Amino acid sequence: MAATLFKEVSYTLSKLIEDIDMGEIGLPEIQRPFIWKNSKVRDLFDSMYRGFPVGYLLFWQSIANGYKQIGQGEKQKYPRLLIVDGQQRLTSLFAVLKCAPVLRDDYRAERIRIAFRPKDVTFEVTDAAIEKDAEFLPDISSLWSKESGRKKTVTAFFTRLRERRELSPDEEEQLEEAIDRVYDLQHYPFTALELSGTVGEEEVADVFVRINSKGMTLNQADFILTLMSVFWDEGRKELETFCRAARTPTSGAASSFNYFIQPDPDQLLRVSVALGFRRARLQYVYSLLRGKDLETGEFSDDRRDEQFKVLQQAQSYALKCQNWHEFFKAIMTAGYRSGGMVSSEIGLLYAYALYLIGLRDFHVDHFELRQVIARWYFMTAVTGRYSSSPETTMDQDLARLREAHGARGFVEALDAMIAERFTEDFWTLNLPRDLATSASRGPTLFGYYAALNLVGAKVLFSQMTVHELLDPSTAANKAALERHHLFPKGYLRTMGITDTRETNQVANFALVEWADNIGISDTAPVDYFSGYAGRFPNDELRSMMYWHALPEDWVHMTYADFLAARREGIALVMRDGFARLKGGKGVNADSAPTSSAAPSEQAETAAFEI
Repeated sequence: MAATLFKEVSYTLSKLIEDIDMGEIGLPEIQRPFIWKNSKVRDLFDSMYRGFPVGYLLFWQSIANGYKQIGQGEKQKYPRLLIVDGQQRLTSLFAVLKCAPVLRDDYRAERIRIAFRPKDVTFEVTDAAIEKDAEFLPDISSLWSKESGRKKTVTAFFTRLRERRELSPDEEEQLEEAIDRVYDLQHYPFTALELSGTVGEEEVADVFVRINSKGMTLNQADFILTLMSVFWDEGRKELETFCRAARTPTSGAASSFNYFIQPDPDQLLRVSVALGFRRARLQYVYSLLRGKDLETGEFSDDRRDEQFKVLQQAQSYALKCQNWHEFFKAIMTAGYRSGGMVSSEIGLLYAYALYLIGLRDFHVDHFELRQVIARWYFMTAVTGRYSSSPETTMDQDLARLREAHGARGFVEALDAMIAERFTEDFWTLNLPRDLATSASRGPTLFGYYAALNLVGAKVLFSQMTVHELLDPSTAANKAALERHHLFPKGYLRTMGITDTRETNQVANFALVEWADNIGISDTAPVDYFSGYAGRFPNDELRSMMYWHALPEDWVHMTYADFLAARREGIALVMRDGFARLKGGKGVNADSAPTSSAAPSEQAETAAFEI
């Protein structure tokens, strides 16, 4: 029997909070950096109040160098124990009992406020309605606060409640007893397992993975981030810093902020892994980074160090802001304007990995690389290439590149895979069939919008282009573009068509300016179209009908015939848009606006929810 690596120790919650506050308990760098949602904190307090067990804690006796402290300000002591498992619970409890802010996953500092209704012993997340409800103690943190404390908090609660209704002595006693039980949660017992300080960092990382995989679901990216925290903490911090910057616009300074994606560390890790190891399946990379020989199964520190150097070099290249933004020019060249047109973030990131491979390893010319990645992304986005088994598909794509040599070989390999997918049957049969959907955020719909940008289309009944009005950097109270029902829902009701799946078919939508959408309302096509069409001379109207796939004499068609004909027309526009990409034209990405301000909710609505 192997020697036990831990001992069992009992704590009260108040002792744990005191040790955290003094600095005796710290957070090691192998932990996830972010806190639970407030609803989980509420449920934790509810379970403790009812006397339920809330799980073991796992500590590691500290002889390691790297650690974080929970809370803010200088601590009086160095950590004696580091939290391996139980970080979310302890950080939540510390934040509530000490009124301390936590850092959210969007990097905002925020206080957790939990309310309690003693009448029916109910815990809730505090909101505006609860603040006004005299039946609630709106913030239980005040019970343990030095400024208010239990006595002042209870007195204030009863003063406010008596202003709303009468209280009998028995009810007042019952309510105060319920509040006291909340206050006494500071004595709630916890059992902790303490790992010996002689246990190595890698073994602690393994324990962390094993324990958490039975509760919070972790994937292979989490495992690798854990190893990074142990053996290359600077790299983990670089990832987090890059992701934080991608959420906040800057004025003038280089930044990872963009209008396409606000990546998480595990997402960018996939890019670095694909670039460095030419693999998408992270389980093999996790073994490599632990120094494992995949053939013999033996571990080696030297091998681990060598593999981490590969990852370091790849990540350094992936996190260069110049590479990052040059890649987005390729996406804009493909007709995509912002994250609202991206139906698959993993597809976007895999395209970035291929962009970096072409740039660094195959030395493809910048202009040619932009064009081929634009073609590649258009194909993968329209077909949903990575919507199912993305790692397997990307591994197959990376394997095809092993046979490529030089810049020309890289471009030819991608174009060959594009041609295999974009067949004649795809354009004439599969794509029209895929357009028979009411999904408002499907890849084919966004592909059509991208194609409208590629062919330089104007918005229906407008002199402004789709490209201009899909600009994510503009915002107004009304969305710049709206999706107009060509056969309005009110008109379809008169024909007995009321099923949303029928009325909201993709082929029944066209992009119009918001004022025109309001003006048309529920008018029949035969009544509204001629008036709006009269704004344009015949040659412009013909182009507009082509761009928006309006069949000849469509206003007199049955709804079913119209949908079938328009799906074929949309597929033709998408094919013509891709033909422009294939000819090296595309959208001029260099003319796209720079991101100097964060997109507001209205801007996102204008660009995507149309």
